[in-house]
Amino acid sequence: MYSLLRPLLFRLDTESGHDIVVNMLAWISRSPVLLRMLRSGTGDRLPRREMELFGCHCRNPVGLAAGLDKGARAYPALSAMGFGWVELGTVTPRPQPGNPRPRLFRLPEDNALINRMGFNSAGLDPFVSNLRRLPRPDCAIGINLGKNASTAIDSATGDYIAGMKAVYELADYITINVSSPNTETLRELQNMQHLNRLLAGLAACRRSMRDSTRRHVPLALKIAPDLTDDEIDVIGEQMTTHGIDAVVATNTTLQRPAGLRSPLSQEPGGLSGSPLRGLATRVVARLRQRLGDGIDIVGVGGVGGAADAAEKLQAGACAIQLYTSFIYQGPTVVRNILAGLAPTVTGHAQSTASDGNNLT
Repeated sequence: MYSLLRPLLFRLDTESGHDIVVNMLAWISRSPVLLRMLRSGTGDRLPRREMELFGCHCRNPVGLAAGLDKGARAYPALSAMGFGWVELGTVTPRPQPGNPRPRLFRLPEDNALINRMGFNSAGLDPFVSNLRRLPRPDCAIGINLGKNASTAIDSATGDYIAGMKAVYELADYITINVSSPNTETLRELQNMQHLNRLLAGLAACRRSMRDSTRRHVPLALKIAPDLTDDEIDVIGEQMTTHGIDAVVATNTTLQRPAGLRSPLSQEPGGLSGSPLRGLATRVVARLRQRLGDGIDIVGVGGVGGAADAAEKLQAGACAIQLYTSFIYQGPTVVRNILAGLAPTVTGHAQSTASDGNNLT
């Protein structure tokens, strides 16, 4: 179906096509009948590759990265397609429109996207309402938190704490996004002084929430691909100090690698897709060297097939996420990756691999 739908969507501007897809998936997510049909045609046909990832049970090692379902409207349908887990957001505490349009661009010649969305978000209230209203899927759900653009960098910890408190009881894990290139000064939170204050505040908040809810929700940190080795080492040290469970490596890049062919390749914003693969893999490898086996790493960036996924796993990732390849290939990308990775499906995370039609 997606092979038929894609040419129509690609005739539209990129964000309009994105909105149509999310609206369709949100409609399916509200219908038990349509969800069953989607699951039987996609997710239930995948091989079974169960694993544990930073304490969360995942159906397989292929997750959907944040950015598609920012409002928690479509995740039951995305789960039905067979992703091992789905990450929602980025969501900010208060509503904000993001940057002016156009702000999302396809680079088909490069199997890439450029976005400068700027954390467009309806805010926490409708996000949480959707999480409570829609049926809980049979895969893990992560929630990606950001700060509002109007919040000063020195006050950013308060935004992330507000987000954590709002979603703590509903999330299987929480990702702290300090690496989007499209919110002014946000990446400064990766610097040691700001990061130490942020992670200390989040760790204290989690202890309080754990005591009150009797739930331990894992925390992940999403970092940029445009970091030096020394900067990566500092981040690794801070994560270890504050008990962060995982790192998502990486977000989009501001670099423009040589060889880009699209006429839109110089648009401002974060580049994702195939050109990001090597940059992201380098960060994964450096993190694993710095962290040892104590913290799980999710490899993201340029994963378009089984070979790309295997590269991330061999570099030290426990599992992978994708986004851009889903836009270009549709849900068959998950099946192709899982089929190509068998029988060794993960790097450092615990896993079991067996063929079957039913996913748990």
